[in-house]
Amino acid sequence: MKSLSLSLALAAAVGAGAASAENPRVVFETTAGDIRIELFSEAAPVTVENFLAYVDDGFYGGTIFHRVIPGFVIQGGGFSAGFERKETRAPIVNEADNGRRNKRGTLSMARTRDRDSATSQFFVNLSDNNVLDHGERDFGYAVFARVVEGMDVVDRIAGGETGRRNGMADVPVEPVVVEAARRVDSD
Repeated sequence: MKSLSLSLALAAAVGAGAASAENPRVVFETTAGDIRIELFSEAAPVTVENFLAYVDDGFYGGTIFHRVIPGFVIQGGGFSAGFERKETRAPIVNEADNGRRNKRGTLSMARTRDRDSATSQFFVNLSDNNVLDHGERDFGYAVFARVVEGMDVVDRIAGGETGRRNGMADVPVEPVVVEAARRVDSD
């Protein structure tokens, strides 16, 4: 009976959004501090596989957070510190219809207006951005992970001064560089 109660309690915790030991984790080591994320393998398998391929290839090392909009998102994964666009793999299918919501601390894939155009760029939601969810205004943006440690770092990045660079707005004046992104064990 004790075992059944413990199993039910663990299942309830996982269903409520607690970290699952089965989900892979990644740490972004940035010039602003570390951000540890948990990936939602079951909800967004194509997106997670794509993201981990970039991580395993070392793609994110040397990239910057190039778009920072306080109260909305911080976006990265597409440009080097020299502001050169990085070459990516082919776009993936949009998994925004996976039941996950763009809540504060979740990560979603960035894309163009084309529904299935996501490659390497991602964003961290700084608030509950329901307008980005599937079916709110269009197909939506695929939530594939959440911050489990380092939301203070995300908020610090969001609080920095921004300006224009290379024709783009909302670019941090002081670049925030991802020094490395690597898989880590679940704790």
